[in-house]
Amino acid sequence: MQALGVMLLIIGIVISVRERKYRMMWRSSQSSSNLLATALSQLVGTAGGIYLSLELLFSFLKIPEDWWSNSNFFVEPLAVISLLLAILQPFGLKAWIRLRK
Repeated sequence: MQALGVMLLIIGIVISVRERKYRMMWRSSQSSSNLLATALSQLVGTAGGIYLSLELLFSFLKIPEDWWSNSNFFVEPLAVISLLLAILQPFGLKAWIRLRK
């Protein structure tokens, strides 16, 4: 079950990076190797920002961090949630642009 989750997460990362790379290709004149590195760094930066925001929100609301400690996850669930939101971000942006037209 965990292997399936990891595979889905990797597939999501690849598709998200591809979408970010495609979007940046039309915005700038950088070479394709720079586009891939920039897309990866944007994904990691977005996930890190979401993670920090969720951590601050949980500490502000005094939500205990031990509510997932009894689970059998090998990755912190808050980090997975932030990574999933960062993966979905370019697709949400694409949908938002299409709705505004």
